[in-house]
Amino acid sequence: MPPKAVKGAPKAPPGGPRSRSRPKKKPATPFAVKPIGAFYVFFIANLLAALYAPIQDCDETFNYWEPTHYLSHHYGLQTWEYSPVYAIRSWLYISLHALVGSFRRLLPFTTKIGEFYFIRYALAFVCALCQMQMFRVINNTLNPRIALFFMMALIFSPGMFHASASFLPSSFAMYTTFVGMSMFMNWRGGLKTAQGIFCFAVGGILGWPFSMALCAPFLLEETVFAFLSDKDAVIDAIMRGLRGVIAGILLLAAEFLVSGFFYRRLVVVPFNIVFYNIFAGPGRGPDIYGTEPWHFYIRNLLLNFNIWFVLAVAALPLFTLQKIFSKPQQASTVTGLRSIIFMSPFYLWLAIFSSQPHKEERFMYPAYPALALNAAMALHIILAAFGQSDPKTLIGKIPGRLKLLIVSMVVIGSVDVGLARMYGIYTAYSAPLKIYEPLESIGSSGDSVCFGKEWYRFPSSYHLPKNMHAKFIKSEFKGLLPGEFSEAMTGFGLWSGAWLEPPGMNDQNIEDLGKYTEIRACNFLVDTYYPDSEPAELEPHYILDTEHWDRVACAPFLDASRTHTLARTIWLPNMPFIPERFQRKWGEHCLLRKKVKA
Repeated sequence: MPPKAVKGAPKAPPGGPRSRSRPKKKPATPFAVKPIGAFYVFFIANLLAALYAPIQDCDETFNYWEPTHYLSHHYGLQTWEYSPVYAIRSWLYISLHALVGSFRRLLPFTTKIGEFYFIRYALAFVCALCQMQMFRVINNTLNPRIALFFMMALIFSPGMFHASASFLPSSFAMYTTFVGMSMFMNWRGGLKTAQGIFCFAVGGILGWPFSMALCAPFLLEETVFAFLSDKDAVIDAIMRGLRGVIAGILLLAAEFLVSGFFYRRLVVVPFNIVFYNIFAGPGRGPDIYGTEPWHFYIRNLLLNFNIWFVLAVAALPLFTLQKIFSKPQQASTVTGLRSIIFMSPFYLWLAIFSSQPHKEERFMYPAYPALALNAAMALHIILAAFGQSDPKTLIGKIPGRLKLLIVSMVVIGSVDVGLARMYGIYTAYSAPLKIYEPLESIGSSGDSVCFGKEWYRFPSSYHLPKNMHAKFIKSEFKGLLPGEFSEAMTGFGLWSGAWLEPPGMNDQNIEDLGKYTEIRACNFLVDTYYPDSEPAELEPHYILDTEHWDRVACAPFLDASRTHTLARTIWLPNMPFIPERFQRKWGEHCLLRKKVKA
C-alpha cells in the first residue's frame, strides 16, 4: 500500500513535488547527473578551495583558527569576543573543529600545518555532502536541468571558492542552509518541517543566529496551506513545528553547557550575538568596524557570481513573465506558489543585509544556496522561452544554431570569468600561506614572530612551529588587537584561559597598548614591501633594512594601489600582448630574521 498522505499538504502538480505515492520513474535526459557524481564534482571543487583559497578575513584567523589552536595546543591569540565578560563566540562550534584537528594528530606524519589543512579538507567534505543533498532534491523535485545549472553556479563561482572551506560560522550556516532548504523543498515521503527547522536551528545556534531567517518563507508556506485545509491539518502543522523547535532547544542546551563549561558562567551565546549586533547601543556594535553603502552586496555578488547573480535577481520577474504569457493549461497555482517560495529566501536575505550599515562579504554566505537555486531556475526559464520554435514568434525565427551559440557564449564566458577570478585571487593573495615553512628548520621553541602593519594577514598559529608565538609591534593601526589566551593552569586545569578574564579587552575597538611587544624581542618579522610606497614612522620598510634583517622567505603579493581595476578583478597574464596599464603590479610579502650581531 502507498504511504498515507500528510494532512495539510497540497497535492503537487505535474512537474512539481509529487504526492506520497510511489513516484513514476523519470525518463533519462541529457542533463541528468547522479547525486554521487555531483558529490564528486562538488568535493573536488571544494578540495581545491581548501588547498589554495587564501584566508580573506582576519576574523577567520583570530576568532576561529586561534581559539581552535588554543584548545588543541594550549596557547593562541584571543579576541575580546572570547572574553567571558562578553562571551559572543560559541565554544561548542570551536570544539567540533578542534576534535577534527586532534584526530589528525592520531595519524602518521602529523604536523600543525597538517592539522590546519585536515580541518579544511573536512569542511570541504561536509560542504560537498550538503551541496549534494540540495542537488538531489532539486533534481527530483524540479528538473534535472535546473539541478545541473545549480551545480554549475556553485562550482564556477569565486564566492563558493571563498566560502566552501572557510572556517567561519557564516560558512557553517551555509552548509545547514543547503540541507534545511532541501528538507523544506522535498515533499516526497511527507512534509519534513521538523527536520528543516532543526537544520536551520543548527546553523543558527552553532553558526550564525541570523541565518534562521532564511526558513521564514517555507514556514509561511506551510502555515498558509495548513489554514487553507482543515483543523487536523493545522494541528499536524503545529506538531511538526514543535518537534523541530524542541530539537533546536535541545541543541541550544548542549551549546549552553559546553560554552558554560569554558566561560565558567551562565551564557547563551546566540542571544549575546543578537544583542551585540542589534541592541548594543551608541559606540558599540558592528558599525564601529566600518559601514558600506546599500549597493555593496550588489557589487560584491557581481564579482563573486557574475552572470549567476544577475540571473538570481531576475528569477522572480522572469517567472512572473512566464506565468503571464504561458498558455492557461500550462499554469498551475500550486506550482507557481511553490516556485515563489523557493525563490524568496535569496530576496529576503539580500534585502535584510543591504539595509544594515555594516557589511562584509561573509554575511552573504548563508544565502549562497538560495542564490544558486534562483539563478538555475532563471536560466531554465530563459532557455525554455529561447527554445520556442514557432515561426510566428520573434524567438522562433532565430536559427537554432545561433541560439545555441548565444547561450554557449554566455555560459562559457561566465565560467571563464569565474575561473579567472579564482586563479587571480590565488596568485595575488596567497603569499601569507606560503612563507612560514622555513621556520620548521630554523626556528626555535620560544621564538617570536612579529607583525606590524601586516597583523591582519597572519594566517594562524598552525603555521608556526610548536611553542613559537605570534606577537604584535606598534604600527599606524589604532584599533584593538587580539591578546593571548592565558596559559595558566588553575581551577580545573586545562583551558583556564577560556574563563580567566583577559586584561585590556573592550567592545568599542579602543586600542590597548598592552597588546604590543618591543621589536627588539622579535626573532622573526613579517612585512610587505611595495615599490614606490612611502615608509611611515611606525611602518618603515623592514624588508629594505638589510642591516638588521635577513630575508628568509618571500612571495609575490599584489600591489592593489598600482594595479588596474580589471587586473585586480580577474587574472591577466603578464605577457607582451597585454597593455602595460592592465598588467598586474607586485610587491613582496616576506618573512624576515633578525641578524645576530657579532
